[in-house]
Amino acid sequence: MFQILTDAGAASTGDMLASFLPLVLIIVFFYFFLIRPQRKRDKETQQMRNSIEVGDEIVSIGGIIGTVVSIREDMLVIETGGDRCKIRLARWAVQQNNSAAEASKK
Repeated sequence: MFQILTDAGAASTGDMLASFLPLVLIIVFFYFFLIRPQRKRDKETQQMRNSIEVGDEIVSIGGIIGTVVSIREDMLVIETGGDRCKIRLARWAVQQNNSAAEASKK
C-alpha cells in the first residue's frame, strides 16, 4: 500500500509540471519577443536623447522641427522657422535627432 501512494504522488508531480510548462513557455516567449526588444529600443531612444547637442536639428513628438539653441538638464530650447521663434521642450519630448540620422547615412 505504501508503494501505491508514492506512485500516485509522483504522477501528480508530473501532472503539475506538465500543467505549468505551457505557462513557462509563454513567459519565455513574451520575454524574448516583446520585452527584451522593447527595452533595447528604449535604451537607444534614451541614448539618442542624451546625445543631443547645440546645433542639432530635432523633431518633437508633436512634429515640431527645430534647431537646438540651448540645453539644460531636462529642457531644450529650439529655434523654429524663418522667424526664429524659440520654444522650450522637455527632453523626453524629442522623437528624432535629424542631425545624427544624417551623419549616420554618410
